[in-house]
Amino acid sequence: MTELAPSQAQATVAQRLGPAAQYALLAGPLLSMVDSSIVNVAVEPIAKELNASLTVVQWAVSGYLLALAAGLAATAFLARRFGTLPVYRASVIAFTITSALCAAAPSAQVLDGARVLQGLAAAPLVPLSMSMMLGRGGGGRGISPLAGIMLFLGPALGPTAGGALIGAVGWRSIFLINVPLGATAAAVIGAIPASLVPPSRPGARFDLLGLVLLGAGLTALLYGVSQGAADGWAAATAWGPCGAGAGLAACYAAWAGRADQPALDLSLARQPIPALSMGLCALASVVTWAAIFLLPTFVQSAQGHSALAAGLTMLPQGIITGVSAALGPRVLTRFTVRATVAAGFVVLATASLGMLLIGAGTPLWLTATILACRSVSIGLVISPLLQALTDRLRPEQMADASTLFNVCQRIAGSFGISLIAALYAARAVAVGPVPALHLTGLVITAISAVGALAALALPGSRNTTLAR
Repeated sequence: MTELAPSQAQATVAQRLGPAAQYALLAGPLLSMVDSSIVNVAVEPIAKELNASLTVVQWAVSGYLLALAAGLAATAFLARRFGTLPVYRASVIAFTITSALCAAAPSAQVLDGARVLQGLAAAPLVPLSMSMMLGRGGGGRGISPLAGIMLFLGPALGPTAGGALIGAVGWRSIFLINVPLGATAAAVIGAIPASLVPPSRPGARFDLLGLVLLGAGLTALLYGVSQGAADGWAAATAWGPCGAGAGLAACYAAWAGRADQPALDLSLARQPIPALSMGLCALASVVTWAAIFLLPTFVQSAQGHSALAAGLTMLPQGIITGVSAALGPRVLTRFTVRATVAAGFVVLATASLGMLLIGAGTPLWLTATILACRSVSIGLVISPLLQALTDRLRPEQMADASTLFNVCQRIAGSFGISLIAALYAARAVAVGPVPALHLTGLVITAISAVGALAALALPGSRNTTLAR
């Protein structure tokens, strides 16, 4: 049983983060999340300029995601051994350098290799930033609405921003733009207050076997998911890697239960409330991002709009998501975690029914409104769940907790979104894109309803940890 964190008693005296510290904490996660999707729109122009096949260039996308999964396996150990802030700083610098290497790549093969290095550098950015924002002293309470907008707007608009940059300057610009942004973040990391940084453990033991099992398992799982999306889930290229990855992950879980200092501590996942919190976060990610993934495709293929128009349709939901995530906990302190999360899933389920109103001739403003209504739920769901996950943790547990949270969210999110996308694609071929979209809307609504029911098992504590 974990002990009550010292930060719990100090929550009322947490300092507000200054602009430089906020930028340092948010630039890394923002850049890493944008780069997870921004290259999708650049595959064809890259292949044309570098005289390479689409299959070879596609590894610039897959290689980044697989390397990121492998890097996640080592994140918690690196933070414990060398310290959260030094590892975060090194990752920001490495990400900046590898972005420059990607921009200067003379061939597709060099680009693929640079993207693998970029993925490894990106892996620690989100979990370590989270551990500082949510860790000692409740520092996350100083995050502004603008910070929330930055975090949630990036993944939604990554492909559109990439398309605009490619059209105006060329594909190398989508990597080159990371250089000044990353260099600035590295320069101001010193502004992060020491009170937010979890302590290191210089004597932490290196768990080689655990790292190999976990890294290989996560990589195989995500590779299988990507192949399922490309080749279909019945193909051996999909279920083979998924089965191998699941087996390796199970072996790691068995090993971690016996090891003194495992690469990633899984004890949090064996506690009912933290495990439920991580599961509900993953569920919210699936139902939120599945619609954000499907609707731009529908707007372009079924309604005939441009990529820029599709991106602008995503803009309001990104802004409202960020504001909701930043302000939600501050205005809901009179309610319990259980009530808030359940209400958030009810809002998500109700608003998802709006997808049934979208057809081939639906105006973009209505689609944008439906997405914006769905995005209100994020502030009601994610922040209280993070409170339920972290409010009993000691500071030195934050690196493991945030890494485990990101692993769970990434794996479950990838599986869920891929399966919903496969359902949409299959139904679109059989009955057309509009009925297919309506069916997936009903599936998303049903999943949200399940989340609302599961949220009733959350604790009845008030939303205080993240409130100002």
